[in-house]
Amino acid sequence: MSAQPRLLPWPGPAGQRCYLVSDADGEGYLSKLADEMEAVQLQMGAELIGHARLMLGDRKADARELRYLSNRLIEALQDALRIAESRGGRLPVPDESASDGPAQTGEGARNE
Repeated sequence: MSAQPRLLPWPGPAGQRCYLVSDADGEGYLSKLADEMEAVQLQMGAELIGHARLMLGDRKADARELRYLSNRLIEALQDALRIAESRGGRLPVPDESASDGPAQTGEGARNE
């Protein structure tokens, strides 16, 4: 089984966070579905930014339209933050015994 539960890009039935614990190492059906959903959410967010730029440049846009846009941008940002948290939680933990600097070869090796 995977050591870390995966935060899924959709909420549970009551709006709570939804996690996946899998032994498929990211290759299972739900993992692939979550990957596809994340890709769709990010693409929709990118498209929304384009719409926002156009709408903010339109002096005829009224408060109702701007409020609707603001709510959609908030949703897109929430999706992006959830995806970032999920992906960050799946990053490998760096080996603490590894050197922070570049490896040196030979005695007295230096960069010139």
